Amino acid sequence: MTQTVPLVLTFSASDPTSGAGLQADALTIAALGAHPLTVLTGLTAQNTVGVKRFEACSSSWIDDQLQVLLDDSIAPSAIKTGVLGSTAAVAAVLKTKALWPGVPLVVDPVRASGRGDAFGGQALFDCYRNELFPVVDLLTPNWPEAQAFTGASTVDEAGERLLQMGCKAVLLKGQHMESDAVVNRLYVAGQKVVEFPCERLPGQYHGSGCTLASACAVGLGQGLSVLEAVELALEYTWQALNYGFAVGQGQLIPDRMHLMQHLGEEEVDDGDE
Repeated sequence: MTQTVPLVLTFSASDPTSGAGLQADALTIAALGAHPLTVLTGLTAQNTVGVKRFEACSSSWIDDQLQVLLDDSIAPSAIKTGVLGSTAAVAAVLKTKALWPGVPLVVDPVRASGRGDAFGGQALFDCYRNELFPVVDLLTPNWPEAQAFTGASTVDEAGERLLQMGCKAVLLKGQHMESDAVVNRLYVAGQKVVEFPCERLPGQYHGSGCTLASACAVGLGQGLSVLEAVELALEYTWQALNYGFAVGQGQLIPDRMHLMQHLGEEEVDDGDE
């Protein structure tokens, strides 16, 4: 049987709440009509309040997970990374990209949890900057991440510096900037900056970055341009946050299945007009 569903390979750590990490990636990818392939890069003991413990997977575990996919002749349509946690995981991503250089790579450069719990040290993040960024098709940092990687004092300066580091495109998320609306900015080398303003929703959300990056990867894996993939991913993510729900005492969980769960609501509203 011929494969028609895009395959999105995600490298990320686990999350028991499924609010972030590997589980969040898989939910998003499946909800948007693609099939997730997963390589676990680390284990977390975390909830919607914070991270209690993080342990990176050994290089042998990461390599074996990737190798069994290769042994089965499984090839991704797109690649996405979240928490990598070790230089061994970075090496596995680089190997994957080298095997399929034309397959788009989306990197969410996670340095810490929403509460600030670190997922690696400076050596790892230097590896991101020096080895991973030069092969990235789309980087999706928030402002604190972009500032930490570049030392920039303005958003535009950070975007330009990340492009200079080798990233083909950068979607700089604006949720940490002080403004009434969230303004996300897409930087592509040689092109004008494209701004995507949206309403700032109340509350805090667990795994919003995972959702957005995974949605971008699905769009690119389906053959969309970077601009098209980003535009659709931002709309999907905003709606997922808008329908967010509580499972614990901390941040809300984005409703990644909102496309199915709220499918008939607009039709009902239209009929009432």
